[in-house]
Amino acid sequence: MTPLESLLAHPEVARLARALSARPGRVIHPEPNVRFAAIAATLRMGAAGPELLLIRRAAAERDPWSGHVACPGGRMEPADPDLFATAVRETLEETGIDLGHRGRLLGTLDDIHPRTPRLPPILVRPFVAAVAGETVVTPSREVAAHTWVPFGALLDESNWGTAPVEIRALGVQERPVFRYADYLVWGMTEYMLRQLVNRYRQTD
Repeated sequence: MTPLESLLAHPEVARLARALSARPGRVIHPEPNVRFAAIAATLRMGAAGPELLLIRRAAAERDPWSGHVACPGGRMEPADPDLFATAVRETLEETGIDLGHRGRLLGTLDDIHPRTPRLPPILVRPFVAAVAGETVVTPSREVAAHTWVPFGALLDESNWGTAPVEIRALGVQERPVFRYADYLVWGMTEYMLRQLVNRYRQTD
C-alpha cells in the first residue's frame, strides 16, 4: 500500500470521502462580474493520524484577507481550465505542495459567496484533497505561518465557539470561531471548516 493509499484507507479520511461523494458541494451560479476563487482543504497523515493544513496570510495593506488564517487558495486566472486547477496552482504557489502530482481530490464543499461592501464580489469553491507521504510546507512570501491541525481537533466541540475579532472597517465584533493553538479561525474559513465537520458527521 502506498502512503497515499494508506491515508485514504484511514477510517476518518475514508468516512469523509464517502460523505463528500454522497453529497457534493452545492454550486452557486452568481450574477455577472463576480470573480471566482478556489481553496484546498488539504489532509496529510501525521504522527497521530490525519491532519489539515492551515496558513496565516502575510500582512498586506490592500489584501482584504490580510493576516487571516485560511486554507491555501486564491483567485482563478485565465489560464486555469477549472476551479480545481486554481486550487492546485494556488496551493503549489503558496505552500510548495503539489496536489496535482502527489494528491487526490476527495470532493467539494458548498460554494461560498460573501456579499459585503468590504469585500470584492467573489465566489469561492472549497475543495478537499489528500496528499501523500512526507509533506513539507515551503511557504511563499504570501504566507506568514502555517500549522497542521489534527482531524480530531476539528471534531472536538470545545474548540468551537464565538470570540471578538477585529474586522477591517467594522471594528471588533463577536463572530463564530474555531481555535487551535494560537490560530483563531473565523469568517469564510470557519464556515468552510464547519461544513467539513458537519458533512463528516452526517455519514456513518
